[in-house]
Amino acid sequence: MSGLVPARPHRVGRVLRGPRPEAVPALVGRACALVGLLDIAAGVFPRFRHSRMHTLAEVLPGALGPFAAALSLSAGVLLLLLAHGLKRHKRRAWRAAVVLLPAGAVAQFTYRHSLVGVLISLALLAPLLRHRDQFAALPDPRSRWRALANFVLMGAGSLVLGLVIVSVHAERMVGDPSLADRITHVLYGLFGFEGPVDYQGNTSWTVAFSLGALGLLTAVTTIYLAFRPEHPAARLTEEDEVRLRALLDKHGGRDSLGHFALRRDKAVVFSPSGKAAVTYRVVSGVMLASGDPIGDVEAWPGAIERFMDEATAHSWTPAVMGCSETGGEVWTRETGLDALELGDEAVVDVADFSLAGRAMRNVRQMVKRIERAGYETRVRRVRDLGEAELERIRRAAEDWRGTDTERGFSMALGRIGDPEDGDCLIATAHKVDDQPGPYGDLKAILHFVPWGTDGASLDLMRRDRSADPGMNELLIVAALQAAPRLGITRVSLNFAMFRAALARGEKIGAGPVLRAWRGLLVFLSRWFQIESLYKFNAKFQPRWEPRFVVYRASGDLPRIGFAAMQAEGFVNLALPLPRFLRRRTTPARACAHGTERSVRAAV
Repeated sequence: MSGLVPARPHRVGRVLRGPRPEAVPALVGRACALVGLLDIAAGVFPRFRHSRMHTLAEVLPGALGPFAAALSLSAGVLLLLLAHGLKRHKRRAWRAAVVLLPAGAVAQFTYRHSLVGVLISLALLAPLLRHRDQFAALPDPRSRWRALANFVLMGAGSLVLGLVIVSVHAERMVGDPSLADRITHVLYGLFGFEGPVDYQGNTSWTVAFSLGALGLLTAVTTIYLAFRPEHPAARLTEEDEVRLRALLDKHGGRDSLGHFALRRDKAVVFSPSGKAAVTYRVVSGVMLASGDPIGDVEAWPGAIERFMDEATAHSWTPAVMGCSETGGEVWTRETGLDALELGDEAVVDVADFSLAGRAMRNVRQMVKRIERAGYETRVRRVRDLGEAELERIRRAAEDWRGTDTERGFSMALGRIGDPEDGDCLIATAHKVDDQPGPYGDLKAILHFVPWGTDGASLDLMRRDRSADPGMNELLIVAALQAAPRLGITRVSLNFAMFRAALARGEKIGAGPVLRAWRGLLVFLSRWFQIESLYKFNAKFQPRWEPRFVVYRASGDLPRIGFAAMQAEGFVNLALPLPRFLRRRTTPARACAHGTERSVRAAV
């Protein structure tokens, strides 16, 4: 890991006796899932009901069996749904489990007449009550999309489980109904109607009540999620943004990703002194920070502590994407987390850049060819552009995006031409055509954010698909050549994932493991541009700065990776509106526009 050695905080006099207190919710969550499965089995499978009391119950009035089967089934499904919340210390999941476990025990005794089932439910209730102080986590950010997701997933699960309920009573069926008849019976039963399948004795009531319970459960949970108060994800307030900009004015030159902290779909925590801050977003229960903390390095520990306190209060999984080596050392020292090298950032020192020499021959030839084709470039500060031209650039960048889903988080600002971002750079390529397009002679756009007072960090690359190849190379060269007159001495280009593995794996003498790893990365490059982006960056002879992901445990890495892909826009769990129905984002408070750069930085 490039010499990154995390220093663990020293724990004095720690003696482990039995499970750690923080491990209790995980154990209880697993046990809750097990009890839920037992309750479902008790409500679905009649063979689970053998006991001496069953003969007596059959002759008692009231037909308790069907009602108890539905109760057992409902309690089991709900306990399965609550298991994940219990693992994450959620208070509301604890309250619901404390109510459902006794209900499941009653159903076990009434329907199965099983003392073992009752004891299992009550045995789980005991640690829940004993360790109730461990279940104090606050709710996650949520929206109405949870209701739609619940309806789809619960509906599909109810259909499958209902088909099992209908089929396990085959010996009591009247006739031999087909699979289509059984599915039809399930669909009717979920809505409370009688279907085409009939049974002997009281089995029809048992199946009907069970299917009705599943349908009611799907409806009730969906309605609850749709009408409960929303807890929207935190956003930067105007006051937060002012404070962050003040920190960046003093310390923004330390990290090339510092300006991306001003994305307005991020939240922020400040150190007690106010001299440092950490910005983040919560995605699927993962609290994702990006880059290094903002502000004075001496105050970083205070901001990191506040970040970890917030993660603990909500039982979020903490993670940091793309921090520098210094940032990784501070994070691991202050929190005991681990760090893993993720890739390298390409940084070009303007004073050392030149198109001369054999190494730059391909770039030089491409730039000259495009210039001979009639293209010209302009590199300006955002504050030097008129509003009409800025609006044209914004519309072109949106239409040239190439995907319906906006992408960007860790290395994307998410907006162009905001009045507060006057120091940003825009490099544009132009060509006068006989038939100008909807954006005039504009053919390509590069957008850079400030990196302190003497640097720039690439944010966005967009081009007209009908333009000649090489627009990105042309504009990068133009920006580097214009940098001296703009007071810029260093330019951060794209982030290359696993760059070191790709570079070492293609050298002579590379071992079989390294070659196999490089082969896998090359294969994945078909979808994630891993190798092509590395080779594109290498054209400009940059120096490479390592970047790291900070995480709590190896088992969290898949979850962190999935959350990062959601944040970057690779995975979209919400249903997007059709493109023609989307409202264009105003430049004053735009907050969700992604960039190609963030796509390349996604995990």
